[in-house]
Amino acid sequence: MLSAAIIIFREVFEIVLILGIVLTATRGLPGRGKWIASGFLAGIGGSALVAMLTDRISQAAEGLGQELLNAGILFVAASFIGWTVLWIKKHAREMKAHILHTGAKIAANEMPFYSLSIIIALAILREGSEIALFTYGMYATGQTLLNLAAGALLGTAGGIVIGLLIYFGLVQLSVKHFLRVTSWLLVLLVAGMMSQGVGYLTAAGYADSLATVMWDSSYILSDSGFLGQSLKVLIGYTSQPTEAQVIMYILSISVLCISMRIIDRQNHPHPAGA
Repeated sequence: MLSAAIIIFREVFEIVLILGIVLTATRGLPGRGKWIASGFLAGIGGSALVAMLTDRISQAAEGLGQELLNAGILFVAASFIGWTVLWIKKHAREMKAHILHTGAKIAANEMPFYSLSIIIALAILREGSEIALFTYGMYATGQTLLNLAAGALLGTAGGIVIGLLIYFGLVQLSVKHFLRVTSWLLVLLVAGMMSQGVGYLTAAGYADSLATVMWDSSYILSDSGFLGQSLKVLIGYTSQPTEAQVIMYILSISVLCISMRIIDRQNHPHPAGA
């Protein structure tokens, strides 16, 4: 029961933490509820499908099906979250005004909320598929359904409670700071997802030339503990990153920062001759 609770807690915590950051960053945007709900339902449905195909996925691509599935999900989710970061940067002034209840609307350039649905669906799909594969493995090795169910309930409750505490902590930030803080959290989230995606590809043997481990900080902070797992979600922390992961992490942050800088200049052009 304890092993199931720990695994499911970790996966649920990651889902709630990712969604909390994304939802906080898009706080105040009207009409997002139905898209959030549809993304949630799609993610649950996709996870259920993965659960039914667990054995085939485990054996796909010479036993590397789960690594390739995770990498693909991470890359797609990171792309949509990165797009969200740039959209927020472009419309930060209108969002701030809307949150302050000045009556301002963002109707002229509304965010396509299907992107929120996709982000939520992919987050749930990735973690849900891992839960399905882990629990299938534990059941196959002799764990009883009762123990697995009890562990699932305990882990789910713990992950939701701690994730919600972090979410409400972000919401309490003043309007002046919360857009800036959440934008940077999203930037780090994207970089971490891209780095983790490359990590899965490296594990599958697709980046052998850049598979050398750059350092080992596990003696300072293990990425298997609660703090390490939290930092893994928030900033993509890993105690033993490969060259490919470090390069992708730096490249992702650089691309987003340059893009945000360009948007800043477009939003605040310098007067001619200044």
